[in-house]
Amino acid sequence: MRTRRFQQVDVFTHVAFRGNPLAVVLDGEGLTTEQMQRFTDWTNLSEATFLLPPTPEGVRGGADYRVRIFCPGRELPFAGHPTLGTCHAWLSTGAKPRGECIVQECGAGLIRIRREGEGEGERLAFAAPPLRKSGPLAEADVALIARGLGVDRSEIIHHAWCDNGPNWRAVMLASAERVLAVKPDAAILGALDVGVVGPHGKVGVVAPHVRAPGAADHPIDFEVRAFFPGVSGLAEDPVTGSLNAGIASWLIGAGLAPHRYVARQGTALGRDGRVYVSKHGDDLWIGGGCVTCVDGTVTI
Repeated sequence: MRTRRFQQVDVFTHVAFRGNPLAVVLDGEGLTTEQMQRFTDWTNLSEATFLLPPTPEGVRGGADYRVRIFCPGRELPFAGHPTLGTCHAWLSTGAKPRGECIVQECGAGLIRIRREGEGEGERLAFAAPPLRKSGPLAEADVALIARGLGVDRSEIIHHAWCDNGPNWRAVMLASAERVLAVKPDAAILGALDVGVVGPHGKVGVVAPHVRAPGAADHPIDFEVRAFFPGVSGLAEDPVTGSLNAGIASWLIGAGLAPHRYVARQGTALGRDGRVYVSKHGDDLWIGGGCVTCVDGTVTI
């Protein structure tokens, strides 16, 4: 065991303690998979990451660093809020990218990350990886999700696979208010990764709304909630980059959302996360603010 640099970063927020926290070990060299998993489980956070030098293959692809991403009980090939939070921690050390974008190597391959915005509204955004599975859900899955969410099947107006690493199934309800009223049944949904999205106002139309701190010119278009199997049963994630990336690919591709929009997540948990989506050409960028809440060392 030795002392290693450590940060806890709040992601998808410009206000500390209102987003989704992430544990980042900035020097993961020499740690075994078992040690990484044990530390992740101990943090009691949704994810922890471990920074490492890129592999030779990653270096050839332009990677600036490699990251291993863990959630309680398992390692993930990719996850959104760990990608942005880890990049934020890496940049805070004074590290400089090799090219115009920061390039992260992870289990899902090479992920590009860029800086967006200015001043207090500055944020990071990752280029969403392609969906591994897309298209409408099987009707049996939709019926099961409806029962698990406590809504009538007719209330699910659209649905799709949004699998980009995590095995997300996503459904859309008619309104943000209905999304926030959902009370999921763990006995029914306990084995599924489920995302629920609802529009603020009409789908694809920006409507006036209370602005996010630090992002006063961005109204909210969609409300999102994410449910997944946790260590002790069904859990709800405060703000989920991978799900929002999958949902954005689905909604924009289906013409259900404009090429630029803002989603809110975490409301039901007392958080106030903001996810900034923009599509440019073939690239779909998923962005958010990051705030360092803890900066110190940990002995692992």
